[in-house]
Amino acid sequence: MNSNYILWATTIIMLAGGLLILATGKRRTSPEGLHTALHGIVPIIAACSYLAMATGQGLILLPTTEAAAAGAVTPTRIFYYARYIDWTFTTPLLLLSLGLTAMRHVPKRHGAIVGAILADVMMIVTAFAFGASELGWTKWTWFIVSCVAFLGVYYAIWMPQLEANAAERDDIQYTYRRNASILSVVWLGYPVILAVAPDGLNIVSDAASVLGIAILDVIAKVVYGYMSTVSDTKATDRDLAEDHPGVVPVRRAA
Repeated sequence: MNSNYILWATTIIMLAGGLLILATGKRRTSPEGLHTALHGIVPIIAACSYLAMATGQGLILLPTTEAAAAGAVTPTRIFYYARYIDWTFTTPLLLLSLGLTAMRHVPKRHGAIVGAILADVMMIVTAFAFGASELGWTKWTWFIVSCVAFLGVYYAIWMPQLEANAAERDDIQYTYRRNASILSVVWLGYPVILAVAPDGLNIVSDAASVLGIAILDVIAKVVYGYMSTVSDTKATDRDLAEDHPGVVPVRRAA
């Protein structure tokens, strides 16, 4: 399958997914409106990134020192830099929503939320350096640094945020643990694919790596976003039914 076809198809899926989430989510309370906006905008940002890559504006050709030394006819590889711009915006938004889900009613542990986001940004920036690097030792040093930052994200999700979530009611605990598990498993696939892609060890083809990243992106942004939005709607239904303190319906103009 051609990489460009994959990029165009993913653009359409992301745009449709974002619009679906925005149409599905409700805005009866301020937190519910924020949750809908966060998950709705994520696939739309991704759609812009995939559109840039599909039209050739979000990628560049980089030389490969090893290929040139081996006498390759085309000693270059495609570097999709637009995906890193996408991730710099979308993954912090997903982590913000996850943190707010963990501490829906209990006092927010802002350090845990901000810490996860900062570690995530560091992970993305250093992953960009990995993909853009030509020399082997530089490339894999950045890869290791990015993985260490990734562990920082895991720590924030599964330690302080999980501890805070333990004080929530049963449905909120279930939703947080499910959401955290989905993101933890799906996001683990990214460094694996990048490591074997042309940006890394060049074990798999460009089309295969593009398809793998696209599948992970759709799961993390569209499928996960829709599930999270539906869960938030159910939690808000219960909040309003139980007249939960601090949950104030949004007043709409007549």
